[in-house]
Amino acid sequence: MTSSRTNPEEPTGPEGLTGSAAWELLLPAASAPARARGRSLQAALREAVRSGRLAPDTRLPSSRDLAADLGVSRGLVTEAYEQLTAEGYLRSGRGAGTWVGGAVRAARPHARDLAPRSPGARADFVPGTPDLSLFPRAAWASAQRGVLAEAPHEMLGYPDPRGLPRLRTALAELLARRRGVVADPERLVVVSGVAQATALLGFVLHARGIRTVGVEDPGSPQHNTLYASAGVGTVPLPLDGEGLAVGPLRASGVRAVVTTPAHQFPTGIAYSARRRAQLLDWARSVDGLVFEDDYDGDFRYDRAPVGALQGLDPEHVAYAGSVSKSLAPGLRLGWLLVPESLADEVVERKRTMDLGHPTLDQALFARFLERGDYDRQLRRCQRAYRQRRDALVAALEEHFPGAQVTGIAAGLHVIAELPEKYGPQEDFLERVASAGVAVRPLSAYAHARVDDAVVRLVLGYAHLSPGRIRAGVGLMAGAVRP
Repeated sequence: MTSSRTNPEEPTGPEGLTGSAAWELLLPAASAPARARGRSLQAALREAVRSGRLAPDTRLPSSRDLAADLGVSRGLVTEAYEQLTAEGYLRSGRGAGTWVGGAVRAARPHARDLAPRSPGARADFVPGTPDLSLFPRAAWASAQRGVLAEAPHEMLGYPDPRGLPRLRTALAELLARRRGVVADPERLVVVSGVAQATALLGFVLHARGIRTVGVEDPGSPQHNTLYASAGVGTVPLPLDGEGLAVGPLRASGVRAVVTTPAHQFPTGIAYSARRRAQLLDWARSVDGLVFEDDYDGDFRYDRAPVGALQGLDPEHVAYAGSVSKSLAPGLRLGWLLVPESLADEVVERKRTMDLGHPTLDQALFARFLERGDYDRQLRRCQRAYRQRRDALVAALEEHFPGAQVTGIAAGLHVIAELPEKYGPQEDFLERVASAGVAVRPLSAYAHARVDDAVVRLVLGYAHLSPGRIRAGVGLMAGAVRP
């Protein structure tokens, strides 16, 4: 298209925007439907400045010339110049023309994915991941269609920060039936997984003047960072064969402690009945709080799962769980059941944190629970994970004769202690890593560095098929074979 400009003094080249350059940058905007053309032109100019295609101090054509180049009205160009001048993208002065301003320092658009990913190992035994292919897509989609068809308009407003009454009622029934908790829907809070439940309690404890909480050692490293975000420190407390050692707990002076009594992570033990009673006696004696992280309590393979600790003393135990192991961690959906004395403070903190969990997700999960779909999913996962655990134990017996698998038959990981000939542990880990096998030693979850002569591994298996489990253990054995 030929420019109609006749002013010989108008800049061209690197320091000015010629008619052809304007045509190249703005042609899509000029071709937009008439009603959207003004917004499109403004967006195109704005993006050209942000991206650097129009550099600072570049002089733009007059509104008359640019309008003629683009075949649009002069008023549309004038309006675009005025709008971007008001926003700071352009600058202008009487008789001085319109120029690209110098205020924009936009970074090059780049969306990184910071989600945790497997490092591309040939065999990955890092614990904590369920089999995401077991997610019940058809049943979930059916529940979603039903919720969208039935949801009243008012449900799309801001929810009760505790969660929809429908979901809290369904969760209370589920937890009482499956985990033996004392489940009052008024004290249930729907949260974005156990991580948010931990942070919520951390903020509430901090507001009450509590600056340290006890954590199991070894234990989940996430507890340290989550409590630190709330301004609360952690005190590592040792375990013995029955659970958290009570002597060091009493000597520590803490009044709140985090526990995984149904299936301690990572050691795999279950707290004994005696230790559960001692732990509650401690909590009553100091008017303290036990935070029960029931991260995989539904998955027990040798007997019915032991009921939750909360059922024994709901006024001294806060109970949390989620669907991260049974459905998918990406759903960010969990629950926190708190003592009555903490309920108001936890709910208020939840309200100020995010104004409540997404209502459509809550209604969907409530429907999933009510129709029995969640129970069916738990049974499906139970069968699959038990089979995979059996495959891992058999593969260890075949490739590492004399290996001992410790802990109860439950959850999504095992502890394997290998015969002394495979040590020291550091050498073992280097050799299997070189072979492309990702594993974590038990010592990785201890608060203090441990140099083990004996190899003790935390092996996750839920995300692997039996065939991949057998192949992975064989690969690991081949890497350390003399």
